[in-house]
Amino acid sequence: MNRSTPQRGSSSRRQSSVPSTPSGEHQTTPPLRRTPSTPIDLQPSLGREAEEGGSLDGDGGSPIEDSQTGALLGQDDGNASTPATLTSHLPRQRPHLAAEIPKPGDELAPISPELARWIRLRAQDLKLRQSDRQWAVDLVNHLRESMLVFLKNSDEQPYFQSASVLSSGSYYEMVKILNPNEFDMMLKLQSPSRLKMTELDQYHGLFYEVALSRSTRSHIRSFLLDDGLTISASKIINEMHRLVRKFISTYRVPGNSWRWVVNRKRPNSPAVTLSLLEVDNGKQELLSVDVVPALEVPSSQGWPLAARAGPDVDNWLGKKTRRSLTHQTCFFVPKKPPGRNLSEAAKESWRISFSHIEKELIKTHGNKRTCCETSATKCCRKQCFKLLKCLIEGLKQRYPQELDALCSYHGKTAFLHTLSIRAQDSLWTPRQLPACFMHLLRALEGHASSGLLPHFFVPTSNLFAPPTFPRKALVFLIEALEEQRRQGLPLLMPPAPAPPLAVHSHSDSQPQLSPVVQQTPVIQYPVILPPQVVEMKSFEQMFKIVALVVVLVYVCYLL
Repeated sequence: MNRSTPQRGSSSRRQSSVPSTPSGEHQTTPPLRRTPSTPIDLQPSLGREAEEGGSLDGDGGSPIEDSQTGALLGQDDGNASTPATLTSHLPRQRPHLAAEIPKPGDELAPISPELARWIRLRAQDLKLRQSDRQWAVDLVNHLRESMLVFLKNSDEQPYFQSASVLSSGSYYEMVKILNPNEFDMMLKLQSPSRLKMTELDQYHGLFYEVALSRSTRSHIRSFLLDDGLTISASKIINEMHRLVRKFISTYRVPGNSWRWVVNRKRPNSPAVTLSLLEVDNGKQELLSVDVVPALEVPSSQGWPLAARAGPDVDNWLGKKTRRSLTHQTCFFVPKKPPGRNLSEAAKESWRISFSHIEKELIKTHGNKRTCCETSATKCCRKQCFKLLKCLIEGLKQRYPQELDALCSYHGKTAFLHTLSIRAQDSLWTPRQLPACFMHLLRALEGHASSGLLPHFFVPTSNLFAPPTFPRKALVFLIEALEEQRRQGLPLLMPPAPAPPLAVHSHSDSQPQLSPVVQQTPVIQYPVILPPQVVEMKSFEQMFKIVALVVVLVYVCYLL
């Protein structure tokens, strides 16, 4: 599942959507060299949290956990509802992105017709097949409805009885690539009263201590800490795991050909991950579903101070749309910051999530409200994002250690920033797909070169700041993106055909075969030539015999 915030490490998700490396290429990391054209300013004053795309935990399992350190830009007590100073009433200043992302009029290097053709073909290949999509969606929907019935009828944990599901992630954003094999479910949990959201120091608006504004006797009291007000994130996620395991123990998949299993709990992940396996072959994962409990903030309460200004969409979707977005609810998922020696508050902290609004932005993406409603108003925005996701997955597959910090949420954040800058629908027509994708690629490269990728909803948090995204990994990412651009995006190309088998003569220089090959018996089959070849060879032999006879007759005549 592509998720919404560096999600869990990319190693937790299958790599089936990753383009294969062309045959004949070495798998070792090339000695990429730093060039003077890619300076880095890590902007240490900004936040250092990475959040993953599409899901609520961190792509792929995904790929990538987040962390943060550094000084806060605003001086407040972290409580959005009760700011401590006059300056805390003011919205935090947004980082200036104009220098980091190419402007709509910026000239790009000419795109060769061959590269443009491959970009279009690759975009077509990334589409999901309807048959696979329907099969997967039916199974996931049945699982979701059955789980809600189980929770509603569960008397041992009344707090989860009123839970509802909000679907999130790349599939529901309609940007899933290749296979519909990863899904996200946000299990919404209601709060009995207003929440007190205290921003944790050094995490720049992404991690909070969440508490009730007053004491309660409702069912949530089972998940409160000793003070009777603070909601425990660890208690919520542990109970979620227990309930899902109990549900799966009695649940039967329609058709009885598959079964769901609960994966081992991952440290620092807010998700309960389920894998669909075949009954007969229980090793290959067919689908995976992340169930993430999420505490819903009442919409009347408003967002925390760090995100109160809302996403920067004024030039893209308009000020009215931005105001409507900020009046929606937001969520907190039970995820603590990664790292050691965390404070007691950080161990029970929650991370803010806007995945439902990200889904809305990507689905209703046009500057004009009619974009993509008919064939005459189509655009290539989603195709560009899919291509960027495919490239990121390809880079992670080729350089798994060097780019372990990279995840699809970095691509999603760069994509949203690009949409807000290149706002006009006329800049995203389908015929401009190759050029638009190169604009998006250059935007990600520009963010990496400057070391500045602000979170789209919490702009004081920099997703490219260390230690979340180490400096060494950022330098490598810059060079890898430059290399892909210079070489014509080889990771988006189809695999090269296998080279023909080499025929070696029997000599002392013949290479030694491996023990496995030496032990394999070689079966000699008779060579059968096609009729045309047989007739040609017979004719050649007859011609040679006739010519020889003529020569002999002529010699005899001369003698």
